[in-house]
Amino acid sequence: MSLVVQPSLFGSSGDLGVADLGESVERRPLSDGAWIDLRPGFVTAADELFDALAGTVPWHEERMHMYDSTVRVPRLLARYAQGEALPHPVLAEARSALNSHYAAELGEEFVSAGLCLYRDGSDSVAWHGDRVARASSRDTMVAIISLGATRPFALRPRSGGAGLRLQIGHGDLLVMGGSCQRTWLHAIPKSASCLGARISVQFRPLWGNELGKPAADAR
Repeated sequence: MSLVVQPSLFGSSGDLGVADLGESVERRPLSDGAWIDLRPGFVTAADELFDALAGTVPWHEERMHMYDSTVRVPRLLARYAQGEALPHPVLAEARSALNSHYAAELGEEFVSAGLCLYRDGSDSVAWHGDRVARASSRDTMVAIISLGATRPFALRPRSGGAGLRLQIGHGDLLVMGGSCQRTWLHAIPKSASCLGARISVQFRPLWGNELGKPAADAR
């Protein structure tokens, strides 16, 4: 698989790992009890992690039923259920840091991981909220690490009204919390100007790990 990778000015600096969370996390309240947290540069030396995941993860293509036909999912996927070894030790380090920071507020730990590979700007994900979370009345979280090309991350309230579009960059962390999966929708739209590949790593708690695998929704 051949990928175009946009080099980063800062993605190769320092040792490969994760930075502190703590007070460096910026929380932005949304409507209806939803919120997002942002932590730019959470993964240090992100170029190295991107290369490792792009080359070693067993990426696969999926198809989904839509109306009366079966269509290709416009991104490659990989899933790691609760108890499965993650494909790189830095992802285990990231999950541990997230659990230390969020477990008390979340009330449980992040246990599963879903990975998406957006090969170029033609790959995307449509407006959605996580299926399992939509069926629950309780708040939860999804933590997302973005690697590679910067792609717009769009959010809009399910009830209508103004949304927002974030530019999530190489090594950045985004956490969606509160009622976000029930009351807001999010998407990675197609981008004609994006020539590089992007990898998204999504950590979920137990609700996203029913029947032994994470929820199929992805970013």
